[in-house]
Amino acid sequence: MKNTALTETHKALGAKMVPFAGYNMPVQYEGVNIEHETVRNAVGVFDVSHMGEFLIEGEHALPLIQKVSSNDASKLTIGKAQYSCMPNDDGGIVDDLIIYRIKEEQYLLVVNASNIEKDWSWIESKNNVGATMSDLSEDYSLLAIQGPKAVEAMQSLTTQDLSGIKFYNFLVGDFADIEHVIISATGYTGSGGFEIYCKNSEVKQVWDKVLEAGADFGIKPIGLAARDTLRLEMGYCLYGNDIDDTTSPIEAGLSWITKFTKDFTNSEALKAEKEKGPKRKLIAFELDERGIPRHGYDIVDDTGNKIGEVTSGTMSPSLGKGIGLGYVPTIFSEVNSKINIQIRKNAIPATVVKLPFYKG
Repeated sequence: MKNTALTETHKALGAKMVPFAGYNMPVQYEGVNIEHETVRNAVGVFDVSHMGEFLIEGEHALPLIQKVSSNDASKLTIGKAQYSCMPNDDGGIVDDLIIYRIKEEQYLLVVNASNIEKDWSWIESKNNVGATMSDLSEDYSLLAIQGPKAVEAMQSLTTQDLSGIKFYNFLVGDFADIEHVIISATGYTGSGGFEIYCKNSEVKQVWDKVLEAGADFGIKPIGLAARDTLRLEMGYCLYGNDIDDTTSPIEAGLSWITKFTKDFTNSEALKAEKEKGPKRKLIAFELDERGIPRHGYDIVDDTGNKIGEVTSGTMSPSLGKGIGLGYVPTIFSEVNSKINIQIRKNAIPATVVKLPFYKG
């Protein structure tokens, strides 16, 4: 089991630690609902240093990224980031990721912790163009400072104008008395804020100063359980649940990051799937009655026939009702369609809704 540079800090704060993606991670401190509401209404800080970071450099960096990613990275200018996915050869997804353009010929790829080795091998296998690749995952830490008060609470820690960093933009500057950290507005909660990329040797100082600066704004450390409920209320996909090696970006509702203005891995097949229409789609649903949908629960029709499976589900702290995502045949995917979630012996009625669940 790997540890982040802050593992002992989390233990000292009373965090409940659990194995996640091969790392010893804090799942909660005070409780999921309290931490969830802290991020929705004030500001919280997550340690997400388990994420992977790859540096792709040189004159052939962009051609390699264009080949492996579904979005059009040629649109990126320095200081901008882009959400994308890496299709496999069989119609599925190797991983979803964020691509940052750091310099003219330098890109940072941030990938999921559970996929670091798989992603590295995949990109390397496609690198017949001579791009320079470096795996920085073991050397860098990542903090996510999220919530409507994040900018105001953290402004004292930097000479940069945090309010000027637009969504999916970033800058490299000073933060918490450390030079050259990446300050990025690419959150996973839907409540605003930003992320800090720094070296492992620097992250304890950053963490302490973040908690100190945020004290008057009600800042709290937040665990992975609340991160999951926050991202689910926004309908953000979680790799391994809602997307994986068997789900296509088209059926997962990720056509908006799948650009057929260029060639990329399996692009012809995905283009044909989009034109024909996928056989199934990832839907969002709300329960019409009390209950909590969980990952793996069956989705059934009115006669009790299984038509799909819940990929992510929870009791929404913000909405006070059961919400979830799951794949169903396209015929059941229209907004306001009626489905049922099999919770133990009961088929609980649910309604297909438009994302996000949480409107802010």
